[in-house]
Amino acid sequence: MEEPLKFFDNLRETGEMIKFQHTVFALPFAMIALVSAPAEGWPPLRVWLLVLLAMVAARTAAMAFNRLIDHKVDALNPRTADRSLPGGRLSRGFVGAITIVASAIFVLAAALLNSLCLLLALPTLVVLLGYSLAKRFTAAAHLWLGAALGIAPIGAWIAASGRLDPTPVVLGFSVMVWVAGFDIIYSLQDEAFDRSAGLHSIPVALGSVRALATARIFHSLSLVGFSAFAIMSGGGPLRWSAVIAAAAMLGWQHTLVAPDDLSRVNAAFFTANGILAVVMGVLFITARALGGG
Repeated sequence: MEEPLKFFDNLRETGEMIKFQHTVFALPFAMIALVSAPAEGWPPLRVWLLVLLAMVAARTAAMAFNRLIDHKVDALNPRTADRSLPGGRLSRGFVGAITIVASAIFVLAAALLNSLCLLLALPTLVVLLGYSLAKRFTAAAHLWLGAALGIAPIGAWIAASGRLDPTPVVLGFSVMVWVAGFDIIYSLQDEAFDRSAGLHSIPVALGSVRALATARIFHSLSLVGFSAFAIMSGGGPLRWSAVIAAAAMLGWQHTLVAPDDLSRVNAAFFTANGILAVVMGVLFITARALGGG
């Protein structure tokens, strides 16, 4: 009886380790790309399910690998010292196995979608897993994380259409700078620790005031990109409403944090950005369902 209980405890702890709820950041944009790609009617159920499987597997692999690479760093940082690995609730062997299995499932899902998805699967894994090393040598790690999430809509577009077009690249770029902006805000919590540990970030390189200014620039660029994608995918009141909602959420996000007040950083990180992604997803998909929007 003890072994099955341990297995389910590990699964629960794994869900907490990979922060499954944060899938909300990339998944709506993958769904937007899936329904916006040129195709006859809606993508078949098989494509929806394989894209969902690929996304969950890719994110699981990336987060598990990140926790492996950052095991010692997390143990030293008071904010992260109680995470699954430094807290001793999961073993490195188990997390390593999760990384390998999730990576294999991602490649399999890509292979079942189409040949171009399979061709790009391994380079995609390099980007996803490589992010975990980025903060050791570049302050541009925020953009690397953004690129990792920005791949999602590009991959979904390829899954639906079998080809790469400029339209999903615009959406991927928008997601990249949006994520980079809110990751800068989130990383303000670790500015002092990262500096003492020799880790790189925009707050470490520029200080908190200029880091927040950089985040605002990135978020302004994301709105330009979302607007361009709205035009390229057909325009209409619903798509423009999605862009306006994104602008409102980004504006609100920047009222929640200040260089000397990070007490509401979690609301700025998860609540504002989660709402942004879900609202945009619902409005863009509804626009497609109504045949224009």
